[in-house]
Amino acid sequence: MLATVVDGDLLDQPVDVLVNAWNRNVIPWWLLLPQGVSGAIKRRAGLAPFVELGRAGPLALGDAVLTGSGRLPVCGIIHVAGIDLLWRASAESIRCSVRSAMTVAHANGFASIAFPVIGAGTGGYAEAAALDLMRQALAPLHLPLSVRIVRFRPRAARRG
Repeated sequence: MLATVVDGDLLDQPVDVLVNAWNRNVIPWWLLLPQGVSGAIKRRAGLAPFVELGRAGPLALGDAVLTGSGRLPVCGIIHVAGIDLLWRASAESIRCSVRSAMTVAHANGFASIAFPVIGAGTGGYAEAAALDLMRQALAPLHLPLSVRIVRFRPRAARRG
């Protein structure tokens, strides 16, 4: 399966479902300071998806859970546990997160999905290496989903 890689803002993608690179969900969401993708989602979607996520309880590394989208104009948000308890991503957590998100998206009948580069922010992975791992995880999948991977670029950086 091939993914389209685009530069931009994950929350502006014309897809059915977005992926939030989250954590193991062992620390209550309301204790965490908004950062990266999660912070952007909290600011634009509101707190409802995170309240719902809190009800899911702890996630195994690489697992995924679907919530509503709050105020975002998509059908849902798939939260993946892409980082461990030390706030680090691994090759396996990145690949498992991608596979889990794709499984959840397919099981719920979504036609399109947008991922951030999992592990490249708080997880400490170099963007190019994380992107390569995501492509490796997608390659053997044969699901009827359109996939975008979004490399975050602020608007000013995209103009030039």
